[in-house]
Amino acid sequence: MAFCIACIIIGCMILGAGIYYLIQEKDNAESRKIYGITSLIGAVILLVAVFLLICQVIY
Repeated sequence: MAFCIACIIIGCMILGAGIYYLIQEKDNAESRKIYGITSLIGAVILLVAVFLLICQVIY
């Protein structure tokens, strides 16, 4: 359970940083691609960790 909570925190941090820098570098096409992928990875980590946490709580 602690692992899932840590992954949720890490996922939020990666997602937040990706979105922040995506907004900061919105004029640079290459940066938008990199930070968009970073945001996507953060979102995937966050969603998987939340799903695993819910599964642990239910079962």
